[in-house]
Amino acid sequence: MHTFKGKEYPCCTSLTMGVIGGKWKTVIIYHLIEGPLRYNELRKQMPSVTERTLSLQLKTLESDGIIDRKVYTTKPPLKVEYMLTNLGKSLIPLINAIADWGRKADEV
Repeated sequence: MHTFKGKEYPCCTSLTMGVIGGKWKTVIIYHLIEGPLRYNELRKQMPSVTERTLSLQLKTLESDGIIDRKVYTTKPPLKVEYMLTNLGKSLIPLINAIADWGRKADEV
């Protein structure tokens, strides 16, 4: 058994998929590879995701320690950026491999 954030998984693959699985989590991580983005910048990158879904996925990725949310309050308007944590950055080779596979599958 493998444990992550208090939840048990039967194998390491199920742990990975439990953290990054689903339709939008890998897409969010992929867009954050190049650097921090604001919420609206992420929305523009993923126009078909609903605001509610994006918000929930960001909260889940944050609670899992994959992304960090930084709030800038020095001057209005309030600015919030999302960026990969070190744990999130460790997923970059995996996310890039998934993206490469998608590109190749698209060519078939």
